[in-house]
Amino acid sequence: MHAEKVGHPPTGGGPTFTIKTYCNPINIDYGYTPIPNFTEWGKHRATADPVIVMYKGDYYLFSTNQWGYWWSSDMSNWHFVSRLFLKPWHKVYDELCAPAVWVQGDTLLVFGSTYSTNFPIWMSTNPKANEWKEAIDSFEIGGWDPDFFLDDDGKLYMYNGSSNRYPLYGIEIDRKTFAPKGTRKEMYLLEPWRYGWQRFGEYQDNTFLDPFIEGAWMTKHNGKYYLQYGAPGTEFSGYADGVVVGDHPLGPFIPQSQPLSYKPGGFARGAGHGATFKDPNNNWWHVSTIAISVKNNFERRIGIWPAGFDKDDVMYMDAAFGDYPHYLPINVSSPPAGGGGREGAEGGEASFTGWMLLNYSKPVTVSSTLASYYANFAVDENIKTYWSAATGNKGEWIATDLGSTCTVRAIQLNYADQDVNFLGKQQGTYHQYKLYQSADGKNWKLLVDKSNNKTDVPHDYIELQTPVQTRYIKLENIHMPGGKFAISGLRVFGNGNGNKPEEVKQFIVLRTEKDKRSAWLKWRPVDNAYAYNIYMGLAPDKLYNCVMVYSSNEYYCKAMDKEKPYYFTIEAINESGVSVRSKVIKAD
Repeated sequence: MHAEKVGHPPTGGGPTFTIKTYCNPINIDYGYTPIPNFTEWGKHRATADPVIVMYKGDYYLFSTNQWGYWWSSDMSNWHFVSRLFLKPWHKVYDELCAPAVWVQGDTLLVFGSTYSTNFPIWMSTNPKANEWKEAIDSFEIGGWDPDFFLDDDGKLYMYNGSSNRYPLYGIEIDRKTFAPKGTRKEMYLLEPWRYGWQRFGEYQDNTFLDPFIEGAWMTKHNGKYYLQYGAPGTEFSGYADGVVVGDHPLGPFIPQSQPLSYKPGGFARGAGHGATFKDPNNNWWHVSTIAISVKNNFERRIGIWPAGFDKDDVMYMDAAFGDYPHYLPINVSSPPAGGGGREGAEGGEASFTGWMLLNYSKPVTVSSTLASYYANFAVDENIKTYWSAATGNKGEWIATDLGSTCTVRAIQLNYADQDVNFLGKQQGTYHQYKLYQSADGKNWKLLVDKSNNKTDVPHDYIELQTPVQTRYIKLENIHMPGGKFAISGLRVFGNGNGNKPEEVKQFIVLRTEKDKRSAWLKWRPVDNAYAYNIYMGLAPDKLYNCVMVYSSNEYYCKAMDKEKPYYFTIEAINESGVSVRSKVIKAD
């Protein structure tokens, strides 16, 4: 079984065409949580802690709880390979958790998180065919959230750690016997007293617990070592990957003040515990964890984001419009659309399509509604909320009014889990539906026919071969894999036929001596804007973190290094495009 492409021909059975774009969360057949006491508030899909590596020209994706892995030749069409790596005596629910994956010579190797001494390291030279054997039957030192890194000189290192008390650790490993060489050394411990984004909690106030450091990943670039780590907690919008930089695989390291992978706003929030990889065209990308955390704290998804290094070897990830349609690697060739100034940058940042969200908070009509799962939750740009029909029956539907005639280029369908009855990885489940469009809301024309689909597409993304001028989009259910027909996001992308928003005026940043990790940002509302992008960074041309804010003219920023000045700019967003950015301002 495989996940369908991240886009599809406009009608079932029609001629295929080259898929150019994708949209986060990525559309793969996520398994359901296998842990019974994690489902007391409802059974649901869950994965996290992703790793993507290139092996023999293909992308290989591993993540938590999946009873297998995916491969893709184009980062669009993902094929699932069912595989159990653990044995009955390991006595775990979730198979591989936060797996380490690396390439050593002509071999792909895999190892899962464990505090025990009896987990094997697996190896394969033909993972597409699911051909694996044990490199060793027991990796004696174990390690939770492990990462193995093979340096250019042939030396192998392992990093691990997941704790709110202890640091990340690193150690050299014999690449033939996988025996440790020496003892583990401390790599880095969080410094939330200095870096505001490292504070625990949705509001970064350290309520309830101290912050966690976890999810190590090492990248080498221009002779420097970039040790990445996840913090402060996977449940939160501010879940991020930070990075420390050194001249040796085991340090010492100096932190980059800003988080590398950071997406606290928008539909799909959170971008922590991930991995950085390079595609065949030398574009850098970062894959990481998206938080939902409604039915359980560990209800999560996966996102892929353009990343890179600037001319000063600062590592960054571009989260601007990070859950809007982006070009796939083969199409990355235009100037940067998002982010904040990357002269001389090396990376995949030039990938935003410029297609805007056309139906944010617009009128919605539905066939039925279950209890308080109201219709407009499907268009509120919050993955945590969703509309549910009263049943999962064929014929249930939802229609969204764009407000005026727009150029529709793509549609993303984000299914929610309501009353599903699955535990663990399922095979043979599928979604079927039809999409219609209408100029007047009365006369409907078939736009996409997936009534014969036989694949599991929980975040289906349809790139239209030919854009359409229309005002209404209707989604009609044919078949659900289980539970009710429920949608957390019916998201329509393209371009409005109106004017772009005006420039934001009177943008101010209030930063005081009381706590310089935090600031209160305010601005005069723009009448024809539905959202704003706030860019921030440590220099006017290094505004590498971006926060999208919907339907508000303020933002409480708690992510700063208290010992450095910051720079900010803001742009307004509507269905027809993006305003010019405001003048960059400095906040001491």
